[in-house]
Amino acid sequence: MVRIRQPKPRPHKIGTLNHLCRLLVPNCKLLIAAALLLLSSCTQHHRRFDPAVVAFNASCNPLYDNQLYPSLLLATNQTSQDNFNSQLSIFNLSVTSPADNSVLRVIVDSSALNYVTTLQEILPRRGQTYSFNPSIKWKYDILRRLRQPGAVDLTFTCYINDEQIDIKNLHLNYRTVNECPLSLIAPYNKQTPTQNKIIDFRWLFAAYVNEDHPYIQQILTDILSQGTVTRFTGYQNNNPQTVIDQAFAVWYYALDRGIAYSSITCTSNPSPRANVQHIRFFDEVYNTRQANCVDACVFFASILRKIGLKTVIFVEPCHAYLGFYTDRNRRNITLLETTITSWVNFPDLERSLLPNGQLPENKYNKIAKYLTPQQQDDYHAGRITFDQLKLIIAHSLFDKATQYNLETHRANLQHFADSAAINYQQLDLDQLRSQVQPIN
Repeated sequence: MVRIRQPKPRPHKIGTLNHLCRLLVPNCKLLIAAALLLLSSCTQHHRRFDPAVVAFNASCNPLYDNQLYPSLLLATNQTSQDNFNSQLSIFNLSVTSPADNSVLRVIVDSSALNYVTTLQEILPRRGQTYSFNPSIKWKYDILRRLRQPGAVDLTFTCYINDEQIDIKNLHLNYRTVNECPLSLIAPYNKQTPTQNKIIDFRWLFAAYVNEDHPYIQQILTDILSQGTVTRFTGYQNNNPQTVIDQAFAVWYYALDRGIAYSSITCTSNPSPRANVQHIRFFDEVYNTRQANCVDACVFFASILRKIGLKTVIFVEPCHAYLGFYTDRNRRNITLLETTITSWVNFPDLERSLLPNGQLPENKYNKIAKYLTPQQQDDYHAGRITFDQLKLIIAHSLFDKATQYNLETHRANLQHFADSAAINYQQLDLDQLRSQVQPIN
């Protein structure tokens, strides 16, 4: 018989291994902590630049009081930083060079409103402090859709010669795209005293004028179908009356559309240094048929600019009205009080017509003052149709609109010419287009 010998177990080796595991596992956390501490001390030991010496700082321009205005960002997104007044820049970075010809790189992390942005500069002299106004890569499509205010956090990370030096976080409140700053009070500055200095922003009205709005092409087709003009020629005929006729055609369209006066200007902006106003866009005026003085100027100027007329928005304290040149050389200007379109509502009159095509007495009494005695007789005799009546009223209102601001305009010409009189602004849209683009 063959005896098979079984190998004997070696419990002493297994026991030794178990014993070793029992020794290591409870101390695993201690070993990891020790490794991290060693790594940290090595990193600090090999840090080339002291953050305290570099003194990196990222801040929002105190002029904006931590408020971010999408209207400003969108309007100036095609303006080069060199031409943009540094006083109006949104952010400021400051850093002290720790060595000659240091390479600064600042990375702005992405957020709901911006893409990752990198600023890189050479810092020539050691010990010299440098300041920069970075251009952030904004998500402009998002900014255009902001109809509610909110908050956003931006993170700025500073590197010197590829070594991370410091991180700064900024918490900002963003406004709606309809909110337009009219003026902001600059905070006191020790270096260049600006206490209570008011910075005017009403040039941003030009950003709400949009001669490229897709609605306008159809509107021009509708205007031609009204028969008030047969074509739009701008200044081609070199005839002031032709220009006025084209402006009247747009005026008649607005009356027929029934654009009424509605003052919606308030916002929830908490800044005590900001004077702001809610401004409707072109399509909002078109769809709601509501406008205040600025909204109506925006609406009319958009269409008039599309047909080639040169327009100006005149801003006075608490009011704005439109002007358009009747010649290409800008020698003569016609004023237009755009809110007068709300004096008569054509759609409302049409809805109230009696079966005989006449207006009820209470409706007629409201518009009779715009007719001459002969026109009143012809209307009662049935010799004037409702469409003819609208045209007569439109001409009467247009004449009043062109005369409405003449006296105050002439009295304020010296204020419009004075750059220090910020309550009086003459916003030439042709001139502003090189710096201010349409928002929407």
